[in-house]
Amino acid sequence: MGWVKERGLDLLVMEPVTKNLTRQKDCTVNLNSTTTQKVNILMVDNQPENLLALEAVLSSPHYNLVSATSGNAALKCLLKQEFAVILLDVQMPGLNGFETAKLIRAREKTKHIPIIFITAISQDMEHVQRGYSVGAIDYIFKPYQPETLKQKIEKFVEIYQKYKEEISKSESQRSAELNEVNKKLDQTTLDLQRTEALAKVISETLIDTIVTFNGQGSILSVNSAIKTMFGYHPDELVGQPIGNLFLKVKGDNGNSSPYLFFSLINSCLGSVIESVALRKDESHFPTDIQIGETAVEGHPIFVCTIRDVTERKLMEEVKKQQFNQMENMVKDRTLELLLANERLQIEIEERKKITDYLFVSQERFRKIFEFCPSLVALISLKDKTYLDVNTSWINVTGYSYDELHLQKINLLDFFDEQGSNSIHLEQPFRSKKIHYKTKHGEIRAGLLSTEIIDVQPEPCILFVLTDYTERVLMEREMSRLDRLNLIGEMAAGIAHEIRNPMTTVSGFLQVARSNREGLPKEIVDLMLEELSRANSIITEFLNLAKNKVSDKKIQNLNTIIEALFPLIQAEALRSRKQAVLDLHDCPNISVDEKEIRQLILNIVLNGLDSMSSGGQLTIKTYAEEQAVILEIKDQGIGISSEILEKIGTPFFTTKENGTGLGLAICYSVAERHQADIDIETGDAGSTFSIRFKPF
Repeated sequence: MGWVKERGLDLLVMEPVTKNLTRQKDCTVNLNSTTTQKVNILMVDNQPENLLALEAVLSSPHYNLVSATSGNAALKCLLKQEFAVILLDVQMPGLNGFETAKLIRAREKTKHIPIIFITAISQDMEHVQRGYSVGAIDYIFKPYQPETLKQKIEKFVEIYQKYKEEISKSESQRSAELNEVNKKLDQTTLDLQRTEALAKVISETLIDTIVTFNGQGSILSVNSAIKTMFGYHPDELVGQPIGNLFLKVKGDNGNSSPYLFFSLINSCLGSVIESVALRKDESHFPTDIQIGETAVEGHPIFVCTIRDVTERKLMEEVKKQQFNQMENMVKDRTLELLLANERLQIEIEERKKITDYLFVSQERFRKIFEFCPSLVALISLKDKTYLDVNTSWINVTGYSYDELHLQKINLLDFFDEQGSNSIHLEQPFRSKKIHYKTKHGEIRAGLLSTEIIDVQPEPCILFVLTDYTERVLMEREMSRLDRLNLIGEMAAGIAHEIRNPMTTVSGFLQVARSNREGLPKEIVDLMLEELSRANSIITEFLNLAKNKVSDKKIQNLNTIIEALFPLIQAEALRSRKQAVLDLHDCPNISVDEKEIRQLILNIVLNGLDSMSSGGQLTIKTYAEEQAVILEIKDQGIGISSEILEKIGTPFFTTKENGTGLGLAICYSVAERHQADIDIETGDAGSTFSIRFKPF
């Protein structure tokens, strides 16, 4: 190789790239790249609720909010992180805000951080001046305007980010200058290593054998690949005839001979020639050779590149065999295609039958949709527009198909049974009782069922409404007749209950008419007591009215019970019994406070009456599946099955002086509040559970 270098042979060389240059290029990329990071903001306040309020105001994906509950904690945070701005409370135990700010300003690394004082204690100018004297940028008094505070923080963060950008630009410039110097040093290194790299690339990386020889055919030099390809050491071949490396060389006329090598040089310069090379162990292998010519000091020099093509020849043989196999495969495949074509014809006929069946099936389901007695609509889930409606929908609502198609559904026309809330199509329903409005303003009742289905190419809502307006009217009429029947039955009970005090009063009045001296005080008191009893029976009877107007408000059941509990506890203590509360968190519900108080008192008094001295009555509330449960449990003797069947029937009572209207009123109140009453009883006592549905 050195010989070639001395005579100025110009060979193709790949320039090496040093590791130093690659490493320097990577550093430049890293320095020029920018990463977006959250800006740290420190909030210092000893009151957690104030910290939560600041977090709510300043919450942003661009901020990292750090909280500290004391001056010492704030100083520790400043040792660990870098902050764009500090919100500092003035009044804190231990280190107050002024002392903390003074320590922050005393530290070189943190003295430039903006500090905003926040206080609700003093607005005196003396305190404000003191705040500015210890390094405050601003002084904000509570209660503060959230938007104003947010805008101030944004400005300070913007200033901080610009400052960081300037620092980054300065570092980038210094890095660029350093890169330029490194590039010049690397270029110098490359120039010094070029000669060595040239020889190394040729000798180590080239798979082909390169042989240089003179005009007489004597080998001048060979590369290291000669050892792998031919088995010779390079020194063994220098000065030997190049013809010793070839068994034969094939010419254009098809003849081949090692002596033909020299005759082909002039005619085949630059061209690829097929040959058979001969190894040191006298084995041979196919090669491609290519010869180039140059002149050094007037003497011709030839460069011969020898490439082992054994693998290529094997591949060509394999390809030839594969071609023959491919011809056989084409014949077989042609036969298979003919058979597949016959099967395809059969499949086409089968698919035609399936298509006909699908058409009939689609027509069948279309008729089911059209003639379904329920109101059925298909609504787009995305924009809530009608995609299709059936005939029942058009007939009942009064709208034509063109008035509804691709028009947005008016959800205000569909509302729950109480008429207070409109429905939400995002949640599926099953037989939900609702009211809906027709085109002519008529309010009708129905059972709504919805389901989200996928009708290509978009998800839709299947809206099925079963109209039962006529049934509601019939039920109302039957309810009216039932009430008339019940009134007749109750009238007999009322007559019996009121006749007794009236008989007493009537008798004493007849005595008073014949007795001129007047009635004694005891008799007058007895008459008044009997009249009061009759009035009480009438009042409780009126409380049973189903059409009674309730003054409902959104309230918490626990609040009503806690206000009523002193009265219950006094009644329990009077009879040497105990009443306890077991109240849990419950959502607010819509109730009439007076009616709920009466319901609770009626059940509680019945429970106290059922227990002996020392018994305990428990009032418990809890939430279950968004419903509010009220439980009143006593430790009485329980209720027999015969009495349990008649509980709630007006004028049925087991008490000697009872009217039999207490529990009947409780059931009436529960019905007006759409609540359910369940009773569990046994030897250990009875439990009344009232379930209030969410509003």
